[in-house]
Amino acid sequence: MRRAFEEELNQLHEQFYQMGLMVSESIYQSVKGFTAHDKEMAEKVVNNDHHINEQQVMIETKSIELIALQQPVTSNLRRIITIMKACADLERMGDHAVNVAKATIRVKGNKKDLAIENDLAVMAEKVKKLVERSLTAFIETDVEEAKRIALKDDEIDQMAFDIHKHTLDEMKNDPELVLGATNYILVAGNLERISDYVTNLCEWIIYLESGKITELNTHNTLDNTSFK
Repeated sequence: MRRAFEEELNQLHEQFYQMGLMVSESIYQSVKGFTAHDKEMAEKVVNNDHHINEQQVMIETKSIELIALQQPVTSNLRRIITIMKACADLERMGDHAVNVAKATIRVKGNKKDLAIENDLAVMAEKVKKLVERSLTAFIETDVEEAKRIALKDDEIDQMAFDIHKHTLDEMKNDPELVLGATNYILVAGNLERISDYVTNLCEWIIYLESGKITELNTHNTLDNTSFK
């Protein structure tokens, strides 16, 4: 029975990783669709979001079953709870990708700024890589990598700020940009929020290893001994 439980736990990890890859691809396609003005790709992101939601429900249901039937203790209980919490963060990342896709669908022939769109594409690629790195760190329980990834959030915040400022400056210079350029600010904001959820994942990695809830980037740490 112990071996069967370990196999089920490994399967839960694999399902979490696959959900993460789905979210990463959704992020990539949403911004690619936005910068390429590809509404068909954007609609695909919106239509596929239910798969991410279904995966979350599946993971949470399986987690609850494992807790109820196997009654795990200490590190195994903490691992299951961490997966449940982390998959909720993945689902929220998917929601932000949908927000970007919907911005693409709303755009109707508005004037565009290719320089800002290029900056958004660069920002999106960086965020996508952080998502993928955080998934690998989660599966490997790599605390040091989690800390390195979390430090990148400041860079993403700065990119969002720069895009916001650049967009406002261009809107002042060219009123024809106003209607369409508001979507640049929306996309940058959603990418910045996805990066915040990456930091959350990194915090769950540390909790998984240590049993401590640690707020990365703020240097505030709270001990949680419930599942130590």
